[in-house]
Amino acid sequence: MRNTYLIGCGMAAIACLAPLPAAAQDTGRRVVHLPAQPLAASLRTIAHTFDRSVAVDAALVTGRTAPALDGEMSFDEAIAGLLADSGLEAVTVGNGIAIRAIATSAANEGDITVTGTRIRGAVVASTTIRVDREAMRNAGQSSAADMFRALPQNFGGGQNVGIGANVPEGKGADLAGGSSVNLRGLGSDATLTLLDGRRLSYDGALQSVDVSAIPFGAIERIDVVPDGASALFGSDAVAGVVNILLRRDFNGLETSGRVAGSTDGGNFQQQYGATAGRVWSSGSALLAYEYARSTPIMADQRSYAATRTPGVTLFPYLRHHNAALTLRQEIVPGLTFDLDGLYNTRWHALSAPLDPSGNLSISRFEGRNDTESWTLAPSFKLVLPGDWQATLAGSYGWNRVRYGGTYFFGPTTLDAGSGAYRNTAENVELSGNGKVVDLPGGAVKLAVGAGFRRNGFERLSSRGAAERIERGQDSVYGFAELSLPLIGPAQKVPLVDRLDLSIAARYERYPGLATVVTPKFGIIYAPTPDVSLKGSWGRSFRAATLYEQYSPRTALLYDAATLGGAGAGGATAILLVGGNPGLKPERSTNWSATLAIHPRALAGAELEISWFDVRYRDRIVTPILFESMALSDPRYRDRVTSDPTPGMLAAALAQAASFINASSGGYDPAGVVAIIDNSNVNAGRQAAHGVDVLGRYKFALGGGSLSTTLNLSWLDSRQQISPELPVTRLAGVLFNPPHLRGRGEVGWTGGALTVTAALNYIGPVRDTRVSPAPRIAGMAPVDLTLRYRRSPGRRLLDGIDIIASAQNLLNAKPAPIATRLFMDTPYDSTNYSPFGRVLSLTVTKSW
Repeated sequence: MRNTYLIGCGMAAIACLAPLPAAAQDTGRRVVHLPAQPLAASLRTIAHTFDRSVAVDAALVTGRTAPALDGEMSFDEAIAGLLADSGLEAVTVGNGIAIRAIATSAANEGDITVTGTRIRGAVVASTTIRVDREAMRNAGQSSAADMFRALPQNFGGGQNVGIGANVPEGKGADLAGGSSVNLRGLGSDATLTLLDGRRLSYDGALQSVDVSAIPFGAIERIDVVPDGASALFGSDAVAGVVNILLRRDFNGLETSGRVAGSTDGGNFQQQYGATAGRVWSSGSALLAYEYARSTPIMADQRSYAATRTPGVTLFPYLRHHNAALTLRQEIVPGLTFDLDGLYNTRWHALSAPLDPSGNLSISRFEGRNDTESWTLAPSFKLVLPGDWQATLAGSYGWNRVRYGGTYFFGPTTLDAGSGAYRNTAENVELSGNGKVVDLPGGAVKLAVGAGFRRNGFERLSSRGAAERIERGQDSVYGFAELSLPLIGPAQKVPLVDRLDLSIAARYERYPGLATVVTPKFGIIYAPTPDVSLKGSWGRSFRAATLYEQYSPRTALLYDAATLGGAGAGGATAILLVGGNPGLKPERSTNWSATLAIHPRALAGAELEISWFDVRYRDRIVTPILFESMALSDPRYRDRVTSDPTPGMLAAALAQAASFINASSGGYDPAGVVAIIDNSNVNAGRQAAHGVDVLGRYKFALGGGSLSTTLNLSWLDSRQQISPELPVTRLAGVLFNPPHLRGRGEVGWTGGALTVTAALNYIGPVRDTRVSPAPRIAGMAPVDLTLRYRRSPGRRLLDGIDIIASAQNLLNAKPAPIATRLFMDTPYDSTNYSPFGRVLSLTVTKSW
């Protein structure tokens, strides 16, 4: 699939596409000094120099050399000079241009990489959020993790760095400092994260992908489709799909350095990177490297934590090296080889007190974890007759997390245990897409494909073979997607400017486990060119993780009274916890409806309002919500075997890999009054619905251009652990997403200067651990970023890009919450950050 690149004007790619009023178009002249170099590089420089957007298919410019330009000229004159004798022409599109081959007209306009469809250039009926590297840099962000932390549709729970010890395991955990995406708060294992459309290996114990493993210098843009997409991409895409696309048309050398720190102390960050790219006549290559390090944030550095939980690490020490490689080579005309590669190694450390005083010199726990991962993703693409393309793609990913810790009691040390999680991912797929037939409304297009996928999981523990897991999971699949443009503008049908349908289905078989079929339907109806109505309906699924299936079962012996029993003294009960090999896939039904307004009379303005609904069933849960009530609450009776026989006790202990005596006495079979099974089962249900509002507007102001963007997300979600238990709220409750999150940006660009201000709103939650549930106040951090850049040239300071940023400029602080243990984090660490005001300076130089 060929890429269409948007060569930026310093704004998000979406904003660049929006046409500007005629008054905003810069007709001024500039002094241009460009050497003879790859055409893509020259076009990029001209786009930045004149603050105009340039859209071009990478295949059209790959291998082309632009002539040197030297002198004062207008934008149109500069473009004409670059395209002279190239066989290419420029067509005005809004405030910018699109470049196409003269002989083929606009034949390549549909070959655009679009997340949310497997068909080149097809329209998508689901909401799509697209953020490019220039928009991230303008906002003062320096990593994919920074962007997702600011995205209102994303929740900070799941497998993410900085999650406190008091967060329930099902809501979030910080195993080794990775950052994952958790759309709608449905779990980081329910969001599918891709790299250039390919799967990566999972990170740690949970089924999530670490986005912080990708160097920022390699990222071109990030697409987010917050809608079920299993019909297109398979398991995990219940809440949506994220696609991180890498740079491919960069020519030259770019070096950068960044320092930052929290004004309240801690969190001193250093980040250094280099990106080198080369474009030649039949291909391109890029290599990016990044090193980053940040110091921890301790409780005594924050006013809201110093006396509440002294000695606790609020945010860990982190250090990483990572690298990315992209390679593209045309082997023979029509046959292209692509390769993506990633490597990451990371270190993570924290400490916690072992007594309420918080004096770490008396006693403490120190945890030190490290991660290593790599991915290789090759593909071959063949151009076929009839506007068809065939792709053979594969990927292999490997991830290992090693964990360990030490207890310190004065001069005495005690090993806290250690182990490792190892994940592998293998995938091979053959697919094709192209035109089937022409209709009056446009070309009917089809995508089909089939593939094989295997996940591997291994857990090692210093506790011995009983704690070890080594399992694999295979699946084979096939998919088809059809795009049907029923009515197009050329037909001039009253009240119908455009009507498009899309149909997709996927078959996936997990041998010995399950067979899943997931459909998806989409419709786009535009009564006029100014308004579109979009709708989608589909089903998605998530396969049970190997950890959920095969984590060793443990039998714990408790006093019956501890588990809610009322037996005589000495009565005990056995509690079984752990995996369940019989788990089936979780399933969901998703639908959305969107009103999109893009009035021609107000060029540069767009507004989308979307309603979404997710019904998630067969969720994998531990069915007893409160183990202290297991023997007293009749709702749990199906999980309890009363008065077990000796044979039942023997069978229960035989299926357990380990036995822990947590009772006040010894194990006496005659004193066991019950067996309680709280191992994983398919029982839970979740429902999430809400509204997304996306808006943008760009217009001329003060000799430059002003762009505004708005992203609001309102969410209501609930869950039911089992049919016997009540429905409980999720959104708006502690350690769950708030009902409302939003981010608004205003950015002004004039010449070499860009100023961007942003307001982030994270709504309040209720602490339902106590009654009445107190309100935990939200946060509204304000960010301000200044960016100055000069186009590449012959002088020393040409090609310089300086970014000064203040994140959380007014130093908003998270509201404290009740703590039960001295090692608890005293605020909701899934929603609110301990960073406070962070000042940063980034300097990048293009050579």
